Amino acid sequence: MPSQLYRSSLATNLLWLLVLLSPFLVLVTATSLGSQARALLHWKSTLQGGQLLASWNIDSRPCNWTGVACRVTRKGRLVIADVHLPDTSLAGPLDAFNFSALGSLANLNLSCNRLNGTIPPAIATLSQLVTLDLTGNLFVGRIPIEMGSMKGLQFLSLSQNQIMSSVPPSLSNLSGLTHLDLGQNKLRGPIPRELGRLEKLRFLELGDNQLSGSIPPGLGNLTRLYHLALCKNQLTGSIPRQLGDLIDLIYFSLSNNNLTGTLLSIMGNLTKLQSLLVWKNQLSGSIPLEIGNLIEVSKLDVSNNMLTGPIPSIIGNMSNLNILHLFNNELSGSIPSQIGNLLHIFNLDLSNNMLTGSIPFSLGNMSKLNILFLYDNKLSGPIPPSLGNLKNLTDLRLFMNGLYGPLPPEMNNIIGLTSLQLSNNNFSGYLPADICKGGALSYLAVSNNSFQGPIPMTLKNCTGLSRLYLHHNQLTGDISQYLGVYPHLWYVDLSFNRLSGTLSPDWGRWHNLTCLRISNNNITGVIRPEFGHLSNLQKLDLSSNHLQGEIPKSLGNLAYLYNLSLSNNRLVGEVPMELGRMSNLQLLDLSRNGLTGRIPYQIGTCMKLQLLKLNNNNLSGSIPLEIGNLVYLQDALDLSHNSLTGEIPSQLGKLSMLQYLNLSHNGFTGGLPSSLKDMVSLSVIDVSHNELEGPVPDSPFFHKAPLEWFLHNKGLCGVVKGLPPCVSAASRRNDESKHHKVVVILAITASMVFILLSLMIVGAALQFRKRKKQSLPAQDNGNREGAFCILSFDGRYAYKDIIEATEDFNDKYCIGTGACGSVYRAELTSGKVLAVKKIHLQEIENTSNEIPFQNEIQTLTRIRHRNIVKLYGFCCSTRHKFLVYEYMERGSLGSILRSEAAAAELDWVKRVDVVKDVARALSYMHHDCDQPIVHRDITSNNILLDSEFKACVSDFGIARLLQPDSSNWSMIAGTHGYLAPELAYRMRVTTQCDVYSFGVVTLELLMGTYPGEFISVLPSSSAQSSSVKTILDQRVPLPTAEAADEVVAVLRLAIRCVDDNPESRPTMKHIFYKLSTPKTHPNLPSLDSLKLSDLRNGEI
Repeated sequence: MPSQLYRSSLATNLLWLLVLLSPFLVLVTATSLGSQARALLHWKSTLQGGQLLASWNIDSRPCNWTGVACRVTRKGRLVIADVHLPDTSLAGPLDAFNFSALGSLANLNLSCNRLNGTIPPAIATLSQLVTLDLTGNLFVGRIPIEMGSMKGLQFLSLSQNQIMSSVPPSLSNLSGLTHLDLGQNKLRGPIPRELGRLEKLRFLELGDNQLSGSIPPGLGNLTRLYHLALCKNQLTGSIPRQLGDLIDLIYFSLSNNNLTGTLLSIMGNLTKLQSLLVWKNQLSGSIPLEIGNLIEVSKLDVSNNMLTGPIPSIIGNMSNLNILHLFNNELSGSIPSQIGNLLHIFNLDLSNNMLTGSIPFSLGNMSKLNILFLYDNKLSGPIPPSLGNLKNLTDLRLFMNGLYGPLPPEMNNIIGLTSLQLSNNNFSGYLPADICKGGALSYLAVSNNSFQGPIPMTLKNCTGLSRLYLHHNQLTGDISQYLGVYPHLWYVDLSFNRLSGTLSPDWGRWHNLTCLRISNNNITGVIRPEFGHLSNLQKLDLSSNHLQGEIPKSLGNLAYLYNLSLSNNRLVGEVPMELGRMSNLQLLDLSRNGLTGRIPYQIGTCMKLQLLKLNNNNLSGSIPLEIGNLVYLQDALDLSHNSLTGEIPSQLGKLSMLQYLNLSHNGFTGGLPSSLKDMVSLSVIDVSHNELEGPVPDSPFFHKAPLEWFLHNKGLCGVVKGLPPCVSAASRRNDESKHHKVVVILAITASMVFILLSLMIVGAALQFRKRKKQSLPAQDNGNREGAFCILSFDGRYAYKDIIEATEDFNDKYCIGTGACGSVYRAELTSGKVLAVKKIHLQEIENTSNEIPFQNEIQTLTRIRHRNIVKLYGFCCSTRHKFLVYEYMERGSLGSILRSEAAAAELDWVKRVDVVKDVARALSYMHHDCDQPIVHRDITSNNILLDSEFKACVSDFGIARLLQPDSSNWSMIAGTHGYLAPELAYRMRVTTQCDVYSFGVVTLELLMGTYPGEFISVLPSSSAQSSSVKTILDQRVPLPTAEAADEVVAVLRLAIRCVDDNPESRPTMKHIFYKLSTPKTHPNLPSLDSLKLSDLRNGEI
């Protein structure tokens, strides 16, 4: 009983104690929660766009605020535990976030906002934090090493920011971490090997950064990983065998790096894998048979490597595959029929390999297939009828193979096709009648085959059509009956067929059209004036038909047109003066018609013209003086076979880039202007069959010119072998007298020069002794060559040396002049020879020209490559602005090719090596830099050669980085004739623009002259029947049998590079790989018998 009384009394006393203390407990809790609330409110006050935080105010309970959650601690305290504010448009820094006041936070999610600045090291004071998600913001700077002390952290995501530091090894201290995502930043340096200690890690994402070095083998210790992504970095070395221990992996990506070695057989251990991505590396060897063990894989991508050998038939066991990408390798052998067992696959791409044999019948079993790419292989045989079972197929590409025979009628069953590309095969027969039965077809390319018969009628109602390539077949029928109105159509090529009929006025409603080619057919009637409504048209080629009537004046409305070819028709009337409004015109060919009247002077306003052919007409009058304004004329100016009269204008001498000039078979009178010797690029000039008289200009070019270019004139004379001399006996005696006077003058002058030189030598010796004494104490200052290092540029000494070495940029040191500046040879006192590019004074005054100057500096200081010209330094003063480069002894490739002697020294082995050097540089710029760099002005004049013929790419004044998150639209820049044709109509800069320019330069190197006309006629049957021998530069002996393989391979690649369609061009990485691994062809025909058309054969 006493004990009960005691217990009752104790309980009563405790109750009273709690009553007395309760106000203080509430006060403590309120004070703690209040300080946390004030910390959040202070941070909110520093943010922008916090409209969704309206509930955050001092008058409301923080636990009820948007994105805030509270909890009660074990000690009964109420604290803020979670701040969850993803995608709430918050902007501002984290500097004002008082992390120490919120030490009880367990989860902090601020993802998908616009928070910026650096991540404060104080964030590490959140010692109880379990989840930290800062994904998708604008954070820069480094990852704080202090974060390694947040021992309770299990989830850490800093992805999709702009963090530029290395990955701190201290993160390996987060022993409880299960999820680490640092992807899509700008992280640099190696992957820390210490990360291999995070044994609880299940998710590791480091992709899309700039990490370098090798993959640490220690990552093989992370045996709980189900996601490992190291893609889109700059990792090198081989794949560690230890990664084969990661048997729980579901997602594995090493793509887009520089990994070498082989695909390891231990990959077969990863039996839970669903995605295996190792594309765009430099992996070699064969595909291991063990890959067949990966029966759970739904996506396998090993494309863009250097894999060889056959496709293993065991791939047919990977029954869950949805996507199989093996393209851009060197795989050989036949396509295994077992691939037909992949019943769930919807994307199969085996393109750009060396596969042979026929297309397996079993592919027809893959009923879910949407995409089938087998192009650019060596496949043969007909298309199996079983492909007609692929009723879900939307994109079928079989071009560039050796397939033959008619298309199976079963292909009419594939009604959902949006793209059908069968070009460059040997197909015959008729095109499927129901080729557009489903109305979905957008892209039809069946060119370079032997199809015959009419264009299918269903094509007329195919309103979604955007591209139509039917050229180089044997199609017949009335063209106007088979084509309808296509609102999305932008490219049409029907050339080299047997089509007839007339041009339809309805085609003037193809408002998106950029190219219309119907050349080499049997089209009759007139050119429709409605074509002047095609406001986006860039190329119009109606040549070699039977068109009549006049050229419509409305064509002058086509402001974007760069190629107008109406040659070899029956057109009459005058050349419309309205054509002078086409300011982008580069090629104008009206030859072989019945045109009359005068050449309109307005043609001289088409300043971008590179080719002008008006030959074989009935034109009269004189050559307009304004033709001399066409300073970009390069390929040809052909006015021959007309009735032109008057004198040849001296203004033609301004056409310094022109290579072909033909004025023959006219009625020109007077003499040849002496200014013609200023046409330094000329390779042909034909003025025969005129009424010309007087001397031929005296220049090395005319000394070597053949007599037939000058025959059948009234009285030409002079330096051409076979022409009579212009000098009479009296004038010869006068010359001898003059010669005697010159000898006397020279003797007197030589004596004076000798005296002056003696005085100068004595003076220089005294000055040298004086300088030597003054310089002795300063010998430890180092030589001046170091002043030209970008990282330690000493402008004072460099400037003084260069001014002295060039005598303040005296013209006698000038070795080249361009649009923005002149280049000088500067030999410093140390003996170092440099090339100095001085920006023209007017360029300095023009602030808009500051961009190329800065571009060149910024581009060349961020890249280092043996085939990119070295930038030693730059100077920018009030008086001069110049760039300092390494000196390339042999100058530009263009100047070498224009010189008979220098070109003869450039044999075929050296030429192939030059191509490899340029390809190596461009491959590095496009594929191995932090961001792809597009040069935009690859020309023969911007390729420099040193004394050993090593080539370097130069002149980066208009280069640009390709931004992955930018559209990369740009104004047209570069050198006309080397620009990719798509720039004329879409002005979007891509690496494929450089590929086209590379192709032009390569052809120029092989042919010895600018290949513009060759490229324009390349698709024609006459060009395709040309022998390779006639194309090659005749100034050097034909390549030996050993070199012929490589020359033919280079020519084949060059022709692919200048394809009008940028999607059909290879990448520079692929080009360099092909050039680096040349294949021998023991059955290669002789260059005499080898035709251009043979280059389509994959065996060559």
